[in-house]
Amino acid sequence: MVGAVYAESTASVRVEAVPLAHVSIEVGHFYMSDLINGEAAIAAQFRRVAPLIEMFTEVARQEFAAAAGGPSRVRVSTCFLLDDYFQTDADPRVIVPNLLRIAAESGVRIDYLGSEAGCHEHRRRQHDETLIPLAQMVADSIIAEPAPGSAGRRPPTAESGWLCNGQRSSDREGEQAMEVNYRPSAEFAARNHSLFLDVEMWRNRAATQDVLWSCPFLASVWQLLRLGMLRFEGRAIVNAEQWGPDREWPARWDEFPSVIKLQEHAAPFAAFRSLSILPQRYVGIEHAVRMILGHVEPDPGVVELLNRRAREQRIELTGDVADRLSHFFLSAV
Repeated sequence: MVGAVYAESTASVRVEAVPLAHVSIEVGHFYMSDLINGEAAIAAQFRRVAPLIEMFTEVARQEFAAAAGGPSRVRVSTCFLLDDYFQTDADPRVIVPNLLRIAAESGVRIDYLGSEAGCHEHRRRQHDETLIPLAQMVADSIIAEPAPGSAGRRPPTAESGWLCNGQRSSDREGEQAMEVNYRPSAEFAARNHSLFLDVEMWRNRAATQDVLWSCPFLASVWQLLRLGMLRFEGRAIVNAEQWGPDREWPARWDEFPSVIKLQEHAAPFAAFRSLSILPQRYVGIEHAVRMILGHVEPDPGVVELLNRRAREQRIELTGDVADRLSHFFLSAV
């Protein structure tokens, strides 16, 4: 399949540019059960995160000051991803105002609210029936690396929903009694020892069943959105909907836009780099995210556009999308 190629005037499909901050900071993440029952825990975590946001914002100002024309012109935005895909029985009219109140009281500014369900199917605007199959788009761009000498006994990634960074182990029993043909797992890019990872990205992908996307896979889509990497038919996907302080929240999660803009003068949602400040329990998920992104084939038109934008702004941009991600994991209290 040939991807869209960016050109100034002659291409049949033009890759639309999106505004870019220098850094997008994710200010934490909570499961829906935490949002329902854990007000004290949310406040405690946000109080720990607040000084880190200030610190990393200052780091970004120093790093990008020369490219931006001064520290004050460095663009840093913040975001928070709502856990509204796996559990939807809570009332958003209660959950969201409480979350934003606790964040404000803890000194945490949230510029954008993202929807995890919106990483499955993106709704451009509230009450817009048009849905963009974001998760499916990213799944279709996954290129799995076949194991050397593979005989094709295992179903391909596109059918199984499983992706790994090496060769899986084999404990197939031999034909003779007590004979076991065992081969340990092996990482393709191992240095001295293997760090093998096998990730379930989705399940129930049969034609007659709904797909249940995994948390690591939806988090991968979230990161690609934050990095401005995704387009639909060449068009930008996220156009964050401004949500004023007096506007009423929807009664159902599926009525939320995929990305909501809370601060009128916030820097852009997408950025050249992303930073996520998360509790340690998300280490495994983010490890899986990095591995998934290492197997995503980006749209070459988007790659060219972002590279050109980076050159124009004198910003170094790595070719490896996963290397544009940074993480800070909070120790357990």
